[in-house]
Amino acid sequence: MRGITWMGPVLLVLVTLPGAWAEARPSQLDADNGEFDAELSRLLADESDALQEFYVERDYRPAWLQEGSVDELLSTLHALEEDGLTPADYLPGDIEAQYRAIREGQADNEQLARFDLLASQMLLTSLKHLQRGKVDPHALDADWEVPVESPELDLAAISHAVDQLQFDRILDEARPPYTPYQRLRDGLARYRAIERQGGWQRLPERESALRPGDTDDDVELLRERLAVEGELEVRASDVDASAGAEREVSDPRRYDEKLEAAVQRFQRRHLLEPDGIVGRQTLAELNVSVERRIDQIRLNMERARWLLHGLPDAYVLVDIAGYQLSYYRPDGDIWRSRIVVGQPYRRTPSLRSDITHMTVNPTWTIPPTILRQDVLPAVRRDLGYLWRERIQVLNPSGQPLDPWKVDWDNPGNIVLRQAPGPRNALGQLVIRFPNNHMVYLHDTPAQGNFSRHQRAFSSGCIRVENIRELAQLLFDDTDSDQDIGARIDSGETRNVSLANRMPVILHYWTVNPDDDGMLSFRPDIYERDAELLRELDRPLAL
Repeated sequence: MRGITWMGPVLLVLVTLPGAWAEARPSQLDADNGEFDAELSRLLADESDALQEFYVERDYRPAWLQEGSVDELLSTLHALEEDGLTPADYLPGDIEAQYRAIREGQADNEQLARFDLLASQMLLTSLKHLQRGKVDPHALDADWEVPVESPELDLAAISHAVDQLQFDRILDEARPPYTPYQRLRDGLARYRAIERQGGWQRLPERESALRPGDTDDDVELLRERLAVEGELEVRASDVDASAGAEREVSDPRRYDEKLEAAVQRFQRRHLLEPDGIVGRQTLAELNVSVERRIDQIRLNMERARWLLHGLPDAYVLVDIAGYQLSYYRPDGDIWRSRIVVGQPYRRTPSLRSDITHMTVNPTWTIPPTILRQDVLPAVRRDLGYLWRERIQVLNPSGQPLDPWKVDWDNPGNIVLRQAPGPRNALGQLVIRFPNNHMVYLHDTPAQGNFSRHQRAFSSGCIRVENIRELAQLLFDDTDSDQDIGARIDSGETRNVSLANRMPVILHYWTVNPDDDGMLSFRPDIYERDAELLRELDRPLAL
């Protein structure tokens, strides 16, 4: 047995080699070795480094003239649809046509070499896309701060696996090896099965909402709609255990408690108020087509490929569109909390960094955008706003200014700083990590906003419910001997460092698999889905 290591964040493949190339299954399509090598070397000069290195690993042997190899490759390329990619990007039709011509004896050594290069290039390209994504996130978002390194493909391992027709295992190793990705993949298969069965029927628009206790023809349609996604088991009759006879359990037109519970589950999965009332927003989500849901899953699988590689054992993950923070602790436990994120015009960025320290009892220097758009208009209406909010006026050198002597219509280069305390916009604690956007996790005096189901209210930073508990866990898990409660109770403004940094990732998902495998669809609050889908579906430029 020989161990074949896939470089990068992927896993281990074991294959058994049959011996030298000459000992492999005989080919009916042998090329003249000398002429083939010459043609291949000539054509490779204009190809990518990865493709050149692939053939160096093979000593310039053809990769695709063994019986069965092309058929397996074509099956593998078509199977990429199961990962939300477009098989046509990898030219299976061209590969098949050229291979057919070769089999019919209509190819010279140059054509053989070109065919071999094409098939190898498509395999390597598909592996790269499956591991790190097809679309470059930097091209969609200039503020993107999550590194997406090029995959380090173990070309020797791939070469040996090609000889052994191990394509399915190669693709398994290329996929992100994390549970959320597999659940998205399973979800894509499930929704495509629903699509093949005809999808679901749209519910009619209504002047009034459907409410628990109603009896209406649309209730029966609602039952059927929820049943398609697995939220509700539809049955018109049940077995009477006492009499052993079938009996009618309910009127399917009646909005009963079981249906109410199913609607509430649906609402929670779509970040709607789980009141069991099918009003305008719930009806709109119910009427999103299965085709649209499939596209949402596909584009979020692409986001997963950007992110789910090389993850550390412990890290903080901020799910922006899901309004949730998850701390994956070193002991395997997961601590979760609700969060508030940036408004659509003050978006929370996607980034990857390391938590380095915390600020207890922080002051808040009001950022220029918030100063210009929010604070100055409030001060111009009522100068008492500064005293109520405990905001000090400073010059650029940090010297206090008399607010009464400032021309608030044209204040010039001033700094406004809010004193620490319970009314401070940052609350009593800030968790900091270096980034180019000056965003951070922080406490807030506006605790009531955490009870809302859609929480895009901030100016870009992330407000965290129960942030003291998170801070103490971070101190405990990084060997930092600190009591966060005592630090806050001291009233002193101070930075406190972690003994060891903790990775933090801020990312944007509009589809997320729940722990039970069901998919949760979220509003696209920053309107990023459409552009990503266009790029994902754009034919690959080769």
